Amino acid sequence: MNKLKIIPILLLIVSLDLSAQKEYKVITSVESIVPNGLGRSRLISANEQKDYKEYTSTQTEEDNTRNKSNRDEIRVREFDETKLLNFYNLGGIRFQNIAANDAIITSKINTMIEEGWELAFVTSAVESKGDKSDNNGIFITRYIFKRETK
Repeated sequence: MNKLKIIPILLLIVSLDLSAQKEYKVITSVESIVPNGLGRSRLISANEQKDYKEYTSTQTEEDNTRNKSNRDEIRVREFDETKLLNFYNLGGIRFQNIAANDAIITSKINTMIEEGWELAFVTSAVESKGDKSDNNGIFITRYIFKRETK
């Protein structure tokens, strides 16, 4: 008889957990790999919500028209921009700058965790030609956080 009372309680707990909604937030670090410290490095966090559906169109072979939405509508005007240091200065790679950026990014991650976010995924990439003529480049990292909505 006690087992029969426990089963409905377990089912209720499982159903509550399965119905929990999740919210995601992306924080992006852009770190310059431009020689001589000429680039800009930032940690970016949008403060606006956007619905991708408003800026999406379906393309077909018969109707290959481009989405005519105004690019200005897509832009986010409210975001946090935290300054980071460039990887290079006149003397070459600057390890102190990398350590300083790590400290700032760690602070942001810790703050997000304190606000109830969980770091779910991290992905990074480098944009650079990589040949002798290349004077431009960035190292970009996206930190994807999630939390349960209330």
